[in-house]
This record gives sequence, C-alpha cells and structure tokens, in this order.
Amino acid sequence: MNRNYFTLLMVMVMAFGTQEICVAKKKTSPITIGCIVGAGGDVDATFRNLQEMGFTSCQIGFPSNYTQETIDKLNAAREKYGIKITTVITIPGRCVWNFTEGPSTIGLVPFEGREQKLVEYRKCIDFCQKAKIPAMHSHFGFIPEDPATEQYKTFIVAMKELATYAKNRGVDIYFETGQETPTALLRTIKDIGTGNCFINCDTANLLLYGKANPTDAIRQFGHLVRDMHAKDGTYPSADDPYHLGQEKPIPEGDVDFPAIIKLLKQQGYTGAITIEYEMSDRTTDYMVKTRKYLQKLIDKN
Repeated sequence: MNRNYFTLLMVMVMAFGTQEICVAKKKTSPITIGCIVGAGGDVDATFRNLQEMGFTSCQIGFPSNYTQETIDKLNAAREKYGIKITTVITIPGRCVWNFTEGPSTIGLVPFEGREQKLVEYRKCIDFCQKAKIPAMHSHFGFIPEDPATEQYKTFIVAMKELATYAKNRGVDIYFETGQETPTALLRTIKDIGTGNCFINCDTANLLLYGKANPTDAIRQFGHLVRDMHAKDGTYPSADDPYHLGQEKPIPEGDVDFPAIIKLLKQQGYTGAITIEYEMSDRTTDYMVKTRKYLQKLIDKN
C-alpha cells in the first residue's frame, strides 16, 4: 500500500470511525410479497411459477382438501422453491357478496349454519397445525356495531371457542377486513381475548364495503396486522347501495399504497403483502408489474 494513502486512511479512521468510510450494505426488508394460490392440481408447477414471477410468499386458498397428500406436496414445493406460506384462507358455507344477503350468509355472525361452519374451521386449523402454516384466515361476517345484541354476544362466544381451539394447536386466526368498521374489529378481538387473533388487512375491502379509508384503518389497527391483501378499489356507488364498490387494478383505485406501506414500515411490520386480484383480466404481466410496484414502495426510505 502506498505510504501516503495508508497515512490518509488512518487519519480518516481516527476522525470518523471505520463505519463511516465503509460502504454500507443495503438492508433487506423482512416484508415478503406474494399472491393467493390453490393447493389442487400441480402444486410443484404452481410454486415454480411463483418463483419465476419473483414472489417469495403466498397464501393458500382452498375449501376442503385437507389431506396428508396435500401437506406433502406443499412441503416439498415450498422447500424446493423457497416460498413461505403465510396463511390458509377458508370461507365455509354459502356466501353472498352484497349488502342485502351478505349479513345473513357470511361467516359466524349469522346464527344459521354456525355449528357446521365451526366444524369446517376446525378442520382447517388442524390442517394448518399439521402443515406448519402459522395462521388460518377468513371473513367471519358483518360484525354488529352494537355489542349489546344477542347476535354479537353469541358470535364472541363462538369465536372464543374457535380461537382457543386454534391456540391449543399453535395456530393464529386472522380476521380479513371489510365487513365491519375498524373500531368494531378492534372491540371484537379484545372481547375474544385469547391473544392469537390478528388482522389480514384487505386494503380494497375497507373501501368496497364502505367501512373505512384503509390508510386511516392502518393508523388505528396497524399493530394487529399480520398479513395484507394488496387490492385496489373504490367506495360503493351512490346509485347502487346494494352492492359492493368496484375493484380496480393497482394503483388505479382509491387505495393510497405509498402511505399505507410507509405507515406499516413505521409500525415495524414484518409480515407479507399478498396481491389479490379477482377481476377476469388477471395476467402474469399484471402480477409481475404489481409486485415490482409494491417492492419499490417497500424499498423506499
């Protein structure tokens, strides 16, 4: 080493310390980006496709094929392609996605069909335990704003039983947002009180159901968010208050993704951002383009 250069280097070390003169390596965010996939068909091909599109996590969505064969296929595929499975989605029973029949059909809030749905939820929890998937999540219904109603009280009893069943098996339960206000959801989780109930925040659903601005919702319940559906959309139409708002491609709707991801990062979020796109024009190009868009927001200081 040149003598003059060595002398200069030593002066810099003494003046600034070694860390200031070294090029710092860029920190890798713990936040993963994924999408929703099924567990039927060619599981290996499904996970290979995820890897090729650049995804590092996924949610599994399927109704009832909770078999050891499915577990073996999932374990082999996620190990082979390095894909993290964050949750299993299940929504048992008849569901009508509107404001007129939705409250009486979706989740455990309706009295009718509640016991049979609990049976199906327990099957999914057992599957999560065996497959070592950390959480099950679902739409549990239009949670009543009035905690004094019999419907709310019995719903809490049912959810407490289900959450206890899951806790005893090392499984968390995530409420997917949308059909209730953020305040009602926070109250529900507190009233269940088992410590293993958290939130899968669907950013668009909060708008589609007309319940909240998702940015404000994150400010309110962000500490409980463990997974997030990256989905865009608008509020219900003023001309049609019987149906949900309209889903849009990201970022063409009213969801403020830059603000939401910034808030999550400020709150120390380390979960997944899972792209959900239910429109008929879903393509590989859209999924890859959206992943890159979200990754830029995650990487931004």
